[in-house]
Amino acid sequence: MSNVGPVPLKLQAADKDDLSVLSAFLQDAVIPVKEAVFIPAENRFVFVANRFRWEDVDRDVRQPGTPIYERVNCGVCFEHVTAVRQKGLEQRRRGQVVSLLALNVESETIDLVLSAGVLIQLEVDRILCHLQDIDDPWPTQWRPAHPLDAV
Repeated sequence: MSNVGPVPLKLQAADKDDLSVLSAFLQDAVIPVKEAVFIPAENRFVFVANRFRWEDVDRDVRQPGTPIYERVNCGVCFEHVTAVRQKGLEQRRRGQVVSLLALNVESETIDLVLSAGVLIQLEVDRILCHLQDIDDPWPTQWRPAHPLDAV
């Protein structure tokens, strides 16, 4: 029997639909603020995130009734970024950690909607984003949960 490990993700988004797929994979990713950097000379915004592996959420059980979940570090790079604005980040708190809730696209902006009311808005010429797992996953027993919206 072959014991093949999880396949690392390596994805690219070039339009709004692609970015919605990346948003799903990045939901609940934990991002240290100091790991998010705008590089104006390269028109690039990059960050390293600790993401929950939603793609394998139902694959195994460790003990009866105890799911095995995984997290993995991944690099995310947005190209063609001309400006970055933020709301809610405290620049003096470089140790601040936030969770990515969603990526939203407007005409020429990409919003990174983060926990604690934080928003990072990328002004872009066009959509081009790369996501790549950069480490081996590790187990966790904690699965992110969100209350359902009231109907």
